[in-house]
Amino acid sequence: MNSKNEQDVFSENQWHPILHWIGRVVLRITGWKLTGAVPRNPKYVVVCGPHTSNWDLPVFMMLGFAINIRGKWLAKHTIFRGPLGWLLRRLGGIAVDRRVSHNVVRQVVEEFNRHKAMVLGIAPEGTRRFTDHWKSGFYQIALAANVPILLGYADYARKEGGVADFFLPTGNIEADLQRIRRAFEKVIPKRPENKSLIRFKDGPPPKDES
Repeated sequence: MNSKNEQDVFSENQWHPILHWIGRVVLRITGWKLTGAVPRNPKYVVVCGPHTSNWDLPVFMMLGFAINIRGKWLAKHTIFRGPLGWLLRRLGGIAVDRRVSHNVVRQVVEEFNRHKAMVLGIAPEGTRRFTDHWKSGFYQIALAANVPILLGYADYARKEGGVADFFLPTGNIEADLQRIRRAFEKVIPKRPENKSLIRFKDGPPPKDES
């Protein structure tokens, strides 16, 4: 792939320059700082965490604009009807049929296979409240699509956020979860009491969080 074609591919994962500029300005005004760098990979899954507050969405959007990662997101297929559906897809929405749970993973993997470049953002807790596990969909998708996982974080105490880690899942679930725990271990979310345990529902409790 020559440099021009490579840039065209990566540009699909980048925001419009104006939104990128706005993100940098808002970051500077609010006193937040970025850490880490955008990986030169055309496809990966972004884990946004910890998710404990309604503030997380605007903060992660601001960080995404500033670091210039444009991710897609999942939503129920029924909201993608008519003109609204076109707009939602333009904003990165992927319609999934949740009536069969395991089918969601297959649908998203097919989306990864259809695109030359694609970033998918997921908050594995699935709720702002404390839970004793994460949903495993992000991990299943990354494994099946053979794409890396980027750990994106927002630390409200230090007012910093960005890339905490970037790795290709090995299939050794506990080893990979331990790596994720280390990355998020010292991150202070907006509501620390709502920070969920990093384990999957049917897996063993994490030794350092039980």
